[in-house]
Amino acid sequence: MRSPAKHRRPKHTLGNAPGTIKYMGNREGDAQYISVTDYKENYINVQEFTSIEKVFTYRDTDTVSLIDIQGLNKEKEIEKLGKYFQINPLVLEDLVNTNQRPKVDEYEDYIFCVLKSVSLSASNKVITEHVAIILFKNSVLLFQEVENTVFDGVRRRISSEHGRIRYKECDYLYFALIDAIIDQYFVVLEDITDRIEYLEDQLYNHPSSGIVNEIQNIRKEIIDLRKNVLPVREISARLVNTEHKLIGDDTKLFLGDVHDHSVQIHETLEMLREMSMSLMEMYMSTVTIKMNEIMKVLTIMTSIFIPLTFITGIYGMNFHQIPGLQSEFGFYIVLGLMFFILILLLVYFKTKRWI
Repeated sequence: MRSPAKHRRPKHTLGNAPGTIKYMGNREGDAQYISVTDYKENYINVQEFTSIEKVFTYRDTDTVSLIDIQGLNKEKEIEKLGKYFQINPLVLEDLVNTNQRPKVDEYEDYIFCVLKSVSLSASNKVITEHVAIILFKNSVLLFQEVENTVFDGVRRRISSEHGRIRYKECDYLYFALIDAIIDQYFVVLEDITDRIEYLEDQLYNHPSSGIVNEIQNIRKEIIDLRKNVLPVREISARLVNTEHKLIGDDTKLFLGDVHDHSVQIHETLEMLREMSMSLMEMYMSTVTIKMNEIMKVLTIMTSIFIPLTFITGIYGMNFHQIPGLQSEFGFYIVLGLMFFILILLLVYFKTKRWI
């Protein structure tokens, strides 16, 4: 069972004023990587920077700018960016808080969204990363803990001259980034579904005690996914129904598709949760059936040997007047009787279909 201490807020945040920018992840020593993809219909320019001040000029351009900041541990740099873009300190606090629940907040000049990006490791373990996206009129700020391949498809579409994204405004880029995260959920859910189906086959054909650990691991992954993924349905519903000036009606149609996907993901997660619970029940049933089979064999053996033991016990008593004790063929008669009782019991058990 997971320790309650893991759910507590880290001690270094206690007593801090609201809006304090304090990174709460596990990559405090990582370097910060900054890139900007600036584009419009017939123009694209991709640059990398080492200083956060270099991206300030992209706030008020007439192009669409994707400002990608990888590394949330540089609190001073993020504070500089927040001051220049006039971002609420509470947003900056949630931005670097890797324990923040997925949500969306609307402000007058921007829309802030926190999501969890999930992917599979080389060993098929689910990896969860903190992602924050801020939509402005002419730019989108993308904050990640580490480099994430989830958004590679979006970057390729931007690089293509014939992609729809090149002809759209910032709100469409905002949608594309959210959609890329949600699409990755389906990949992870499909992998978990395959693993559950494999475990079902193993339970039917080759049940073993090692399967319990695999079932427990899958259940933990599903619980973590539900915590990080289920709020996406609320986020997509709010974005579809928003009246914010930064999201146009055309983009709302695409966000409606995102909402449909989030509902599907919700239903799939509930199904997988029930399947994982049934796996444990199936394992316990398999163990019980196996134990019952063992007890059945032992009971039959005991039932067979009880009358035989009774006969040997009588003839083992130290008396001289036991019938047949002095007979020349007494020993063989008793063996025959015992063999007859054995055959009789086996026939009876077979008739009852107990063996």
